[in-house]
Amino acid sequence: MRIYGVTGWKNAGKTGLMERLVAEISARGFSVSTVKHTHHAVDLEQKGTDTHRHRQAGAAEVMLASETRWALMREHRDDQEPDLEALVARMAPVDLILVEGFKRSSHPKVEAYRAEADNPLIALENPTVQAVATDTQLTIDLPQFDLDDTAAVADFILLEVGL
Repeated sequence: MRIYGVTGWKNAGKTGLMERLVAEISARGFSVSTVKHTHHAVDLEQKGTDTHRHRQAGAAEVMLASETRWALMREHRDDQEPDLEALVARMAPVDLILVEGFKRSSHPKVEAYRAEADNPLIALENPTVQAVATDTQLTIDLPQFDLDDTAAVADFILLEVGL
């Protein structure tokens, strides 16, 4: 499967860009899935629900299923957090997986960058960043796109992955 990322620091516009890219690329007829990294302890079920009780009892995986969707929750317990490749291997095939976060993984990325957030530019230190979507003009030797020009960023990503 083809994988492309959106990276950036907090408040750089990553999630908004991801949302717009999913809509734009899907509207062009491609199937898209996403992977989002978080540093927060995620729990999809509230304490006391059946699936929460299953996990607390020691289940390694719990699947919650309904007529509209299903979710599979995997407990790491004493295992280390899986890398991006292991997570992607569990996903159903699609044309493109867009990844939010995972700055240190080896997949190619577009960096979302907002001047007002006043964070360092990841692209200067990370060779996996192939372009920057920004709200300001930067002096870098990479393609730059307006952060709000979703179509141009989508064109770049689709060209990069061969779609």
